[in-house]
Amino acid sequence: MSSKPALPARRAALLGLLALAGCGFAPAYGTGGAATPLRGAVSVVAPETVAGFRLRTRLTDRLGAAQTPRYVLTIALTQDQTAAAITTEGDTTRINLRGFAEWSLTDTSGATLAEGSSQTFTSYSATGSTVATQAAATDAETRLAVSLADMILADLTATAGDLPR
Repeated sequence: MSSKPALPARRAALLGLLALAGCGFAPAYGTGGAATPLRGAVSVVAPETVAGFRLRTRLTDRLGAAQTPRYVLTIALTQDQTAAAITTEGDTTRINLRGFAEWSLTDTSGATLAEGSSQTFTSYSATGSTVATQAAATDAETRLAVSLADMILADLTATAGDLPR
């Protein structure tokens, strides 16, 4: 095996890193990154449901647990499902699960610092056994909560630079 193809790839990677450094790129979660004011400073309040637990867990995993929170992120979560594919016999074979999250970030005094909404959907198959369909539904609910949490986090990161420190 020749090492010649690896050399151009290394050069390209190095040039790519230099280009990122030159444009002012900084990781959002790195030292001094945009999300720094949020790290370990946000208490997440979500509905006391399975979906709320999954959403809260994802956000806490990404932001870090707040020992002494400076901010409170309150989330209202709703979801619904609709039949996406129906056979000629009237059997549902695919289900769309839609999720909506309204959120607000406040300081500990209750003053609103940022707010927004996120929505997305996922689907699952209902063609297997009852157990397989239930497992697919549970997996879809987990994917939906993770996706909504990531969308909320992206919005929070975009506004984090405007937060009081």
